[in-house]
Amino acid sequence: MSAEERRESVIRAAITEFARGGYAATSTEAIAKRVGVSQPYLFRLFPNKQAMFLAAAERCFADTRKVFSGAAEGLEGSEALHAMAAAYQRLIVDDPDKLLMQMQMYAAVAAAEAAGDHEFGESARAGWLQMRDEVHLALGADDDETTTFLAYGMLINTLASLGFPAGHRIWSGFYDSARPTA
Repeated sequence: MSAEERRESVIRAAITEFARGGYAATSTEAIAKRVGVSQPYLFRLFPNKQAMFLAAAERCFADTRKVFSGAAEGLEGSEALHAMAAAYQRLIVDDPDKLLMQMQMYAAVAAAEAAGDHEFGESARAGWLQMRDEVHLALGADDDETTTFLAYGMLINTLASLGFPAGHRIWSGFYDSARPTA
């Protein structure tokens, strides 16, 4: 495996490990073990744990942006909105580590900011802003639609993270495309 392929393996493993354990509780040893490499090799690919976490966070944003852009391609307005909502619902059902990684990212950035580390959140904020801007364009550059879409997305993240199953009454106020399927 080339170094670039190994790096990709590390990013995928980091998403899984950080999603399940959070930033503070996840060891680089666990990531190395999941990939099947030594810790020293891991640090030849990434300078430190924070760089691994940020690469995992950036991948989650990139994957989500790709899902949104693919779903909205050739569509406008409410058709784009509902296609993106349905595609996001599939993403978090099919790959729940992506959802958990997002939630861990928000918690890790908040903890770093509280500890005075403002640099840690810069990458996450940049990724979030890029995603927001791409959604904004897909929704016709409508500020209200963009805010509503992203607000619903964050509520979906929260409810899904809390384990509300498809069919639960909590989902009754959501448009059909944003409701989880059984």
